[in-house]
Amino acid sequence: MTDVLRIGNCSGFYGDRLSAMREMLEGAHDGRGLDVLTGDYLAELTMLILGKDTMKDPSLGYARTFVRQVEDCLGLALERGVKIVANAGGLNPAGLADRLREVARGLGLDPAIAHVEGDDLRDRAAELGLGGALTANAYLGGFGIAAALTAGAEIVVTGRVTDASLVVGPAVARFGWTPTSYDELAGAVVAGHVLECGTQATGGNFSGFRSLPHAGQPLGFPLAEISADGSCVVTKHEGTGGAVTVDTVTAQLVYEIQSTSYLGPDVTTLLDTVQLSQAGPDRVAVTGVRGQAPPEQLKVCVNELGGFRNSMEFVLTGLNIEEKAEWLRAQLTPSLTADSVTWTRTALPAPDADTEEGASCLLRCTVMDPKPEPVAKAFTGPAVELALASYPGFTMTAPPGPPSPYGVYRPAYVDRAVVTHTVVHADGSREVVQEPTGFAAHEPDAGRRPSPYPAPPDSLTRRPPLGTFVHARSGDKGGDANLGLWVAHDDSDKYAARVTWLAKMITPKKVRELVPEAADLEVEVFVLPNLGAVNAVIHGLLGQGVAASTRFDPQAKGLGEWVRSRTVHIQEKLL
Repeated sequence: MTDVLRIGNCSGFYGDRLSAMREMLEGAHDGRGLDVLTGDYLAELTMLILGKDTMKDPSLGYARTFVRQVEDCLGLALERGVKIVANAGGLNPAGLADRLREVARGLGLDPAIAHVEGDDLRDRAAELGLGGALTANAYLGGFGIAAALTAGAEIVVTGRVTDASLVVGPAVARFGWTPTSYDELAGAVVAGHVLECGTQATGGNFSGFRSLPHAGQPLGFPLAEISADGSCVVTKHEGTGGAVTVDTVTAQLVYEIQSTSYLGPDVTTLLDTVQLSQAGPDRVAVTGVRGQAPPEQLKVCVNELGGFRNSMEFVLTGLNIEEKAEWLRAQLTPSLTADSVTWTRTALPAPDADTEEGASCLLRCTVMDPKPEPVAKAFTGPAVELALASYPGFTMTAPPGPPSPYGVYRPAYVDRAVVTHTVVHADGSREVVQEPTGFAAHEPDAGRRPSPYPAPPDSLTRRPPLGTFVHARSGDKGGDANLGLWVAHDDSDKYAARVTWLAKMITPKKVRELVPEAADLEVEVFVLPNLGAVNAVIHGLLGQGVAASTRFDPQAKGLGEWVRSRTVHIQEKLL
């Protein structure tokens, strides 16, 4: 039988379903259990949250929910021979490893626990030109995890490795890949990218959710069966909720990517080489992935304290909505002393609404300042004082609250030589992981857009929503918004023509038309023909990142669904 590594995921973010670890360990009904169970707990925003934790207590800085999961499931994992790999260590992987040993002793168990460190650059931030960083973490690859597993670790916890490294590391340990096994490593990166967000690969946040089976049970978490050549089959445990289809896997593949070259610390993955095919019910084969040498520098996630923010929402009801909003702004603005004041309003209510809520909209004022005072009582006090002195029907959605600190994310890059990628094995010995020696220079993806077909001048067109046959998935990358669009795989004989149409239509100019907020922003569009997809990167749409954004949807999670609802010209023969 072909050697296959069965690797699952039980967490896509810090706060994901606590029961998922047990579900994944117990869920194999086919007699083939998991070899490795991974958990992804880190995001740019999470690093900021953990940084604030360490300000209160330096012994923290890791994902505490992971400790609860391990305490519940450690005996079961050891009994079934499943190794656990997670980036839950955050800013303190050594502290997490010690806490897990303490938990294990309390259970009468003695697993081999290793951790990976070296990503944390906080103490050297000023020296490296990273500013006064609250957190500064280089993205490490999977070879440290591989070294820990090869040495016999049963649990490996890390700091800021790339999300896909949680899968790359176990695959390297199983198959003995070297740093120049580029195609194999790239295949594992794709598998890791599909698994990293948990149930987003099995129907979560999927624009085609109406096609999913709804049996009432929670969505199942995904797993991948990885082969020695780097190809894999994405699936889930039998009987769990959701589905694994070419479209649900595509949805995760286009999530939070940028160009067609997916840069990682171990390999550059060429996303336009990925091929997907339905290999059976809830089984999608991922083949053809090619890789190249990685970039010479490592990316660093830098979070800084940006200041303090506060907001209040006012309810506007009935007639003269715009005049009411204008009067409130005129009354409140002279009292505001914060550096930044942002007003936003929801859509105007429909006329003759049959409920009071339907006749109302919200006016939101958000203030930000380096100091807390201008966004505290200096902001909320004047607003409350207008309660009997402003527009008719004055009311707020909640009482005034205190200011909260916010962080600013920015990416940075450092030479690999300044990072010491280190494994601390279960016996306490330390091993420095050797960095790759071959690197590739990466230019912006140019000339990768296929030539669009010319539309016949007499084609009849309609103006339906873009989402008539196009799916979407969107998200954030710091201050940039990522928008992936692809043609639904519905076995239609119009599929190829629809893909060509989409590739032709979605240009930077069209993206700015569909998203008017991007009118003055830089937009890049990349084509992924094997996936029937295009990926747009809208630079700066989210300002200084999710924690500092004043946008209604600060993580761009709903951006794709908004774009799908926009009407576009579509040739009648494609409908």
